[in-house]
Amino acid sequence: MPQVKIVAKNFMDMVASLPAVKLEKLYENSFICEAILRSLTPLAKKYVLQLLYIEGPVPAKWFEEWVLRDGVSKHNVAIDRLLQLRIFSETVERKKETNYVMNPKFQHNLQKCIVHGGVLPREPMLPTATGRLLSPNDLDAYAAQQWESFLLHLMNSAEAERSTNLSSSIMKVFQRGLLTQKDDKQPPKLTESGFQFLLMDTNAQLWYIIREYISNCEDRGVDTADLLSFMLELSFHYTGKAYNLNTLSDVQRDIIKDLADLGLVKLQQGRKDSWFIPTKLATNLSISLAETSSRKEGFILVETNFRLYAYSSSKLHTEMLRLFSRIEYQLPNLVVATITKESLYKAFQNGITAEQIIMFLQQNAHPRVALRLPCVPENVTDQIRLWESDLNRIEMIPAHIFDEFPSREVFDSACEYARDIGGLLWESSKKMQVVVKADVFTEMKEFLRKQK
Repeated sequence: MPQVKIVAKNFMDMVASLPAVKLEKLYENSFICEAILRSLTPLAKKYVLQLLYIEGPVPAKWFEEWVLRDGVSKHNVAIDRLLQLRIFSETVERKKETNYVMNPKFQHNLQKCIVHGGVLPREPMLPTATGRLLSPNDLDAYAAQQWESFLLHLMNSAEAERSTNLSSSIMKVFQRGLLTQKDDKQPPKLTESGFQFLLMDTNAQLWYIIREYISNCEDRGVDTADLLSFMLELSFHYTGKAYNLNTLSDVQRDIIKDLADLGLVKLQQGRKDSWFIPTKLATNLSISLAETSSRKEGFILVETNFRLYAYSSSKLHTEMLRLFSRIEYQLPNLVVATITKESLYKAFQNGITAEQIIMFLQQNAHPRVALRLPCVPENVTDQIRLWESDLNRIEMIPAHIFDEFPSREVFDSACEYARDIGGLLWESSKKMQVVVKADVFTEMKEFLRKQK
């Protein structure tokens, strides 16, 4: 069963995978060097700062002397990351001693950034040019609404806003595993990975989409290093501040429009100028997935009788519950549903697993029960797993049945032949019937024709 996996936890994994030439291009910008420094572990930052003004190779044993015995694993992780990002390069002398040398371009630009201060990619617009901007709460609400509309569009729900127009670049991200379409006459449908994607944590969903968006940028004629550079630039912008769109290149404007579909920025038009306003989603792009994953307030209560109460007015929450439960009735701020065998079987057939459903219920548990252990009744979680195991007990194998054999000898030889080619599934000597796998049907038919 295909699974949606977050291959890259943050941009640094994607940066590390770039060829050396493109990495050198990135390191020409001092703010990129600073963003990469921010992303490093505390020990890796320490190593970079200690070598910042040292030219030439430094013995590896020096680093080992700086670390206590219980910090060896952290030391190895830090060195591996610095080597992956080519901030450090490894050399071996004649005495077979390993040395580390810092990337000269990265070293020079980071020195310049620390001594003289980093130069921001662009300055925010003055309030007199933009007028009153959204408050932080309103901006967060906008980002959440955009993301909800985005997911509703993905689900192709009847509740989704039909006016939602996603860019072709974002739609191509969907087509890379989340959606499938047989022909132009039929609407796109979610794949198994698409259903699994919907039950993921919001931060994990965002990182998946961003990773896929960057992965296929070459198909749109956008250089990967340029796209990563611009994404890292956004982490230096202030949340809620307005930035003039005229300061962007044509490619960057296209990227901003795509990011607006996801709620990472808000686009606004003034009398003279147009501008974009970064949300928290954009300014946290250079931070790791683990650092951005904070527990949000849940909304689901599950009872031992499999009744489920969702205290939410979100259309998206309702449609997500519909993936694995039967909606009983809805109030303006409450959805009542029941987890049934039939609703779970439908979810399993769509590729959603029992563990993903249980994880979703646990992660979104209402504050009243979130601190309990377990927050979802054990009889409910056990039954969900049992119903999934029921489906796994039966294996569906396409097959063909042969009967009405002219003689016992032909039947016995047919069984023997099917057994020899590994296609025999079942035989009845009394009824003179044999069942074989579908992929050996042609061979069996040809064999029986020769027996006549």
